[in-house]
Amino acid sequence: MHSISFSTAIIAGPNHHMSDFSPPSLQFCGLRRATLRFSRASRSETRRGSLSSKLHFKKLSASLSHNGSTAKAFDYDLVIIGAGVGGHGAALHAVEKGLKTAIIEGDVIGGTCVNRGCVPSKALLAVSGRMRELQNEHHLKALGLQVSAAGYDRQGVADHANNLALKIRNNLTNSMKAIGVDILTGVGTILGPQKVKYGKVGASDNVITAKNIIIATGSVPFVPKGIEVDGKTVITSDHALKLEVVPDWVAIVGSGYIGLEFSDVYTALGSEVTFIEALDQLMPGFDPEISKLAQRVLINPRKIDYHTGVFATKITPAKNGKPVTIELIDAKTKEPKDTLEVDAALIATGRAPFTEGLGLENINVATERGFIPVDEHMRVINAEGNLVPHFYCIGDANGKMMLAHAASAQGISVVEQVSGKDHVLNHLSIPAACFTHPEISMVGLTEPQAKEKAEKQGFEISIAKTSFRANTKALAENEGEGLAKLIYRPDNGEILGVHIFGMHAADLIHEASNAIALGTRVQDMKYAVHAHPTLSEVLDELFKSAKHKT
Repeated sequence: MHSISFSTAIIAGPNHHMSDFSPPSLQFCGLRRATLRFSRASRSETRRGSLSSKLHFKKLSASLSHNGSTAKAFDYDLVIIGAGVGGHGAALHAVEKGLKTAIIEGDVIGGTCVNRGCVPSKALLAVSGRMRELQNEHHLKALGLQVSAAGYDRQGVADHANNLALKIRNNLTNSMKAIGVDILTGVGTILGPQKVKYGKVGASDNVITAKNIIIATGSVPFVPKGIEVDGKTVITSDHALKLEVVPDWVAIVGSGYIGLEFSDVYTALGSEVTFIEALDQLMPGFDPEISKLAQRVLINPRKIDYHTGVFATKITPAKNGKPVTIELIDAKTKEPKDTLEVDAALIATGRAPFTEGLGLENINVATERGFIPVDEHMRVINAEGNLVPHFYCIGDANGKMMLAHAASAQGISVVEQVSGKDHVLNHLSIPAACFTHPEISMVGLTEPQAKEKAEKQGFEISIAKTSFRANTKALAENEGEGLAKLIYRPDNGEILGVHIFGMHAADLIHEASNAIALGTRVQDMKYAVHAHPTLSEVLDELFKSAKHKT
């Protein structure tokens, strides 16, 4: 979680409070949440029947026959609350479809991903990657290189991350302005069906109407009870990305995407790291085989130790010359286990939806642990289990898949629907990545999930694997450490999941994710041609090694 492959945390609303939030539901940015099952939204959709859905889309098609001219009864065809990656993607697609569009943002354009997540974290990880290359004498010697001792300027690194976020934020803003999206500054609140207000704190509100409304308010870091965040020695990812200090010893609570990526950054810059994980093994959100390999490469050789099967029940910031103290209890017995004293603690326990104060009560919507319930079309469901007409929710706020690009894909799917096309997004085709060195990426089901599905539905699964050690480009780079894994059905060739650990894994995964999205089978992937010598041949060999029963 969120990727630091952060999810689309699109901050555009009132004060947020998550006192009753349950951390297990957010483990690892909710990557697998609701990908294996539909929520009660599906049952509601079934009750309504396919006929009403078809009529709904026919009416929408007729209403948009005037090339996006707004119905006189509304100020806009579409209003989006939240201008993060999800809202931005929806806005651009809406204008392309001829819809008069406005987007409301109460903070800054780009949301968490651009300002406090995916984007600045990649800048820090770029630095950590370079540092690792320069510090690896054995690797350099194998390439015939000699480099003097590497160093870094902390403020220069921090400036690089901040400048990148600023550049991308400006790009997103300009891209919307250029095509005529109205950017409305202020806190967005739902007043009722097809009506919202927005305004800055202390100023008068503006009321607007829209034919359709998308909620895209994102998420914020989740901090469990008993943890006191001071922003200096006990921090969340929001604070850590500023890199105001590089502590000698930092404890990271949570070993998901966010925790793993920060461990990569901190250890490259000289810190010692201690992981605190509630479950019995590190990286439980990944395929177990990939987790085992990643631990051998990313954890064991580095200055990292860990405590698994424990909760951090109380964390106290450093005060009066005393270090940060962390009280640990056994996750099962709840008995006291240990007390740690460290220089800093990073809370990487996932993210919580930013939905309180949106005015959801005005459309009779009750959240579930803060998440807004939706069906597979992202249509909002009210407290009685019925669809709320003209209201949609995308991204972290609905919790289906807490990733920035998932939010954008959901937003595009919604725009397709309000433009008259019945579109359903296949969340199992959405890839995820962890930008450590080497990288981890995945799409679809893990092996345990695939086995469970196969058992329930009565089919067999097969596994194919290929090593980066057999790839010419990887060996030329002296980066042979890596594995690609394919989970598939041998009877019909359906691709169930692909997992990659190795150099540029985040870039390689898209061939597999697109294959799943398009329904391409392994027997067809065998005929794809890849340039030689490239890392893409790792996937080429992977699909060629699959045994399809003809």
